[in-house]
Amino acid sequence: MHQLMFWEAIRRAHDEEMDNDPMVICMGEDIGVVGGTYKATQGLYDKYGPERVMDTPISENGYTGLAIGASFIGVRPIVEIMSVNFAWLAMDQIFNTAAKVRYMSGGQLEAPVVIRSPGGTAHQLGAQHSARMEKVFMGIAGLRVVTPSNPKQAYGLLKSAVRCNDPVFINEHELMYNMKGDVPDDEYFHPLEGLEVARRGKDISLFAYNISVHWCLQAAEILASQYQIDAEVIDLYTLSPLDRKGIVKSVSKTHRAVIVEEAEPTVGVGAEIMAIINEECFYELDAAPARVSAANVPIPYNHRLEKEAIPDVEDVIKTVLATLGR
Repeated sequence: MHQLMFWEAIRRAHDEEMDNDPMVICMGEDIGVVGGTYKATQGLYDKYGPERVMDTPISENGYTGLAIGASFIGVRPIVEIMSVNFAWLAMDQIFNTAAKVRYMSGGQLEAPVVIRSPGGTAHQLGAQHSARMEKVFMGIAGLRVVTPSNPKQAYGLLKSAVRCNDPVFINEHELMYNMKGDVPDDEYFHPLEGLEVARRGKDISLFAYNISVHWCLQAAEILASQYQIDAEVIDLYTLSPLDRKGIVKSVSKTHRAVIVEEAEPTVGVGAEIMAIINEECFYELDAAPARVSAANVPIPYNHRLEKEAIPDVEDVIKTVLATLGR
């Protein structure tokens, strides 16, 4: 093991998969000469050339469609959409083509395309650059959705996604690119399905993904030291398909659940987790499941208002205490 930044782990996965298979290419805005807005493709243009590391026009619908079409004939594209806010422009290609082509062709065509995109609320980027769209992609049948919470996952998930014959959307968080963490020295492939127990506990289950995993881990330490509450933290690194059995297993052990997400609550990840809990283990519950999520407003530019709109560690602690009747 050695420590890499989140962006370094992604870059390493790109490099290894491109070196392994000449059919793996990269496409996106400023990923070539510049090396990517978040440095995730730094140096690859010089190593592999413009035919495999392609700087594209500002046309998400165009280059995403081009990549999906290329995947039909054996190319394995990794598409970087600079900000998930702009993925809306490519939704027709993702939703109506990549996710459906295998089913509509009777298995004659596949779309082994990977689409990476950073999202989430960073620092004062305004409403049009602070989208949290994971719940939209979760709702697309035929599309895998993963969202790493640490450099090891970022590395292993990208490698597994490149070699998967399904279209895979990788949801990355903008505030995590400089986060450091252990990454195996040897080649590592992270499963595209499942969840991880980031912290074991017995009193309550905290369900989270990408950046909210870290809020929950911080909250769990405070809950343990100040309130003697032993919280289990579940890292939902796969959002589609969700690991129903893993969710049920944790709730059946702790009998209480709080779901933590940075996105707005309406039709969100938390709502889907609550539905699973109610459907699968209603009689295991000692309290109603609760959600911690953002205010249902466009994210303000003003720094203080932005902080007010987004949940934090303190919100997690308050919600856990309320759920436990404390």
